[in-house]
Amino acid sequence: MAAMKPRTGDGPLEVTKEGRGIVMRVPLEGGGRLVVELTPDEARELGNALGAVVG
Repeated sequence: MAAMKPRTGDGPLEVTKEGRGIVMRVPLEGGGRLVVELTPDEARELGNALGAVVG
């Protein structure tokens, strides 16, 4: 039987380019990760929206 690894939200935010898309892995409170695949245009829009909020 394979060893079970606990899912934790610990760890950094990761963003990688995979093929034509961009994959973002966001650690969540309570464990696990949110994995989102974006196009380059969507990633730019997200960056602009976050920049407008953060400053």
